[in-house]
Amino acid sequence: MINTTDRRTFYQNVSVINTGMLQVSEIHTIYWEESGKADGLPAVILHGGPGGGSSPLYRGFFDPEVYRIIQFDQRGCGKSTPFGSIEENTTWDLVGDIEKLRIHFGIDKWHIVFGGSWGSTLSVSYAESHPDRVSHLVLRGVFLSRKWENDFIYQNGTGLIFPEEFDNLKKLLTLEEQKDILHSYRLKFTDKNISLEEKQKLAIQWTKFEMSASKLLPSDSLISSSEDLQYALPLAILETHYLDNLCFLRNENQLIEDIYKIKHIPTIIIQGRYDALCPVKSAWELSTLLDSCELVVVPDSGHSCTEPGIVDGLVKATDKFKKLI
Repeated sequence: MINTTDRRTFYQNVSVINTGMLQVSEIHTIYWEESGKADGLPAVILHGGPGGGSSPLYRGFFDPEVYRIIQFDQRGCGKSTPFGSIEENTTWDLVGDIEKLRIHFGIDKWHIVFGGSWGSTLSVSYAESHPDRVSHLVLRGVFLSRKWENDFIYQNGTGLIFPEEFDNLKKLLTLEEQKDILHSYRLKFTDKNISLEEKQKLAIQWTKFEMSASKLLPSDSLISSSEDLQYALPLAILETHYLDNLCFLRNENQLIEDIYKIKHIPTIIIQGRYDALCPVKSAWELSTLLDSCELVVVPDSGHSCTEPGIVDGLVKATDKFKKLI
């Protein structure tokens, strides 16, 4: 039996203090948002995707009476400009942007770096690059950007569980292209000879496949979000750009090889047992390499951060770390 009676839900009415745009390169300007308590414990939220964009919902994972909550739209997505751009858009550009934001806000050290899915990849990448600027990590749906993880989603894993949408994803490719779905989609999004209309069609199907697999019980409203091209287009373009390049790591095991840099950082990982996009194996492996890590495997959840068990785990994690001051 799963006890759901004491599950936590989102904090409500988390007010926005300020919003703005920060120029982070000659090309890119990123949208940021500050919420909660102006002089509170600083927490930065790293959204998923790549290309997913920030959301007002994410504020609710933090007690607004305690935390100063910073979130931003990563390069190329949401309200950041230029829209959908892959130029000067790598993991290390984003790591640099997080540092620019920290300095912009006058924050010496993030009390929490918080990220799920691709956001967990970016969180670990940032922490390994700047371990002296991170006090705690809260991760969800761990993805470490290894080839087998890509293959699981786009070639030989998720499609076994969601064959209908996987078949629709493949139908837009030739039989030869289907041998490497991720790579083939990336090539189409970067092909100047393919029309915007065709790229939009590809982006919708790409996003629909991912949204169909995001929850233990598929959500019609989540799946329908794939029709919103303001969301689907940057998600598909940036995901294929990043993932087909193994997130621009020096090799696929970089995050594991450099884990010694953050072994000391207290970490909580919230992971859905039936995550069909980022299987629990990666979260478990990461947890065994950290000296102070609590892995919470939620028995009735998939990938999405909005599933009740995942919300409960994430809110309890941020509450736990607010007491450690």
